[in-house]
Amino acid sequence: MNKTKVNETKVNEIKVQPRIQVIDRAATLLDAISRYSMPVTLKALSADTNLAPSTAFRILHSLIDNRFVERDSKGKYLLSGRLLRLSNYPNNSVDFRKVAIPYMEKLRDKFGETINLTTREGDVVIYVEKALPNRMMHVQQMIGSRAPLHVTGVGKMMLGMEGEEGIKGYAQRTNLPTYTRNTFSSLDELVKECMGCAEQGFAFDNEEAEIGVGCIGVLLYDRYGEVVAGLSVSAPINRRRDEWLNGLMAAGKSLSAELGYVDNNQSD
Repeated sequence: MNKTKVNETKVNEIKVQPRIQVIDRAATLLDAISRYSMPVTLKALSADTNLAPSTAFRILHSLIDNRFVERDSKGKYLLSGRLLRLSNYPNNSVDFRKVAIPYMEKLRDKFGETINLTTREGDVVIYVEKALPNRMMHVQQMIGSRAPLHVTGVGKMMLGMEGEEGIKGYAQRTNLPTYTRNTFSSLDELVKECMGCAEQGFAFDNEEAEIGVGCIGVLLYDRYGEVVAGLSVSAPINRRRDEWLNGLMAAGKSLSAELGYVDNNQSD
């Protein structure tokens, strides 16, 4: 066999080498962590990656040993400073909550209703900031409270951004629990609703979590085009929510721009 044939054989052997499963899983976990703006739980990462908690735990702690991942005092996981430096990712990222508060207060004063800022953790949205109207009767969500993705406007948009397969995975993990007669408990209906919400750029919650309460939600994006949070107005269902849509969408676009997002599809 001549030298050329030997080299070709070696190249072919390299091409057919099987993928290394543990590296693939580690990459999947790192990608999942990167989608969160705050430290994330093992349960959420296990659900996002379809890895058994024990498997995810072992790989995460190997990544910690190699200083690619860190674990905070509450046992949640985040990308390490070492990995951020290696990827040239700026360590002093913008605090989206601080940026959002002035916009939320302006919307509250304009609409006279509750404005919420939410972020995703696994299969739920978490309320991380709010602006309350100065009157006795108003809708209120406690900071730190959680809601399933499929019963909130923001959550449905986040599901829609994952596409049909992502929505199916969510449905399989959660079984789509029903909270009111308006909750989307059918997979086909949920897929249609979420994909439509993502396409149009906003979503309504029509008493899907609680009878008598509804909301309008939009998503906020960072400079990498990633979803970092959701902005929504919550009010009694009989309020004229359609009249708030343009103001909420405009605030969402301005806030995203301040976070560094550039909408390449926006017309001049």
